[in-house]
Amino acid sequence: MPLFALFIIIPIIELAVILKVGSYVGVIWTLLLIVVTAFIGVNLLRAQGLSTLMRASQKMQSGQLPAQELAEGFLLALAGALLLTPGFVTDGFGFALLVPAFRKRLIKRVIKFIQPKIVTSAGGFQTGGFNTDGFQQSRPDSHAEPRRGRDGHITIEGEYTKDD
Repeated sequence: MPLFALFIIIPIIELAVILKVGSYVGVIWTLLLIVVTAFIGVNLLRAQGLSTLMRASQKMQSGQLPAQELAEGFLLALAGALLLTPGFVTDGFGFALLVPAFRKRLIKRVIKFIQPKIVTSAGGFQTGGFNTDGFQQSRPDSHAEPRRGRDGHITIEGEYTKDD
C-alpha cells in the first residue's frame, strides 16, 4: 500500500493541484512557480546541508557519534528530492523538512516510535540507553556481564565458535 500511495496517489494529487493553480493563474505562471520553488528550495537545502555536514564533522573530530546530524542529513536529502519533484504538495513537505525545529521534532517522534524495536548486535531487543540526541551510542564491552531483562530472563552477551 505505501508504494501504491507513493507512485499513484501522490502524483494524482499533485496533478490536481497543478491544474487548479493553473486554472487560476495560467500555465506560464504555474510553470514559473514550480521552477522558482525548486530553485529556492535547492539553495536553502545547500546552505542547511553544509551546516549539518560541518556539525557532523565537528562531532566526529571530538570523538562523538554524529547521530542527530546523520538523521538530519537523511531528512535534508528527502527534502531535496521532494523539492525537485514538480508540484506544490511535495514542495510544501520539502520546505517543511527545511525548518530545523520541524526536523528535530520529527526525528524525536521517529525515535520514540522505533526505540522499543531497536535490535542490538547480540540479537536481543533493548530499550533505553539513549543519549540526549535520542540515539544509542554503543561501545564494545571487553568483559560482558550477565544482566537480567525486564521479563526476568538472564542475557549473556558474547561470541562463540563451533568446533566439529
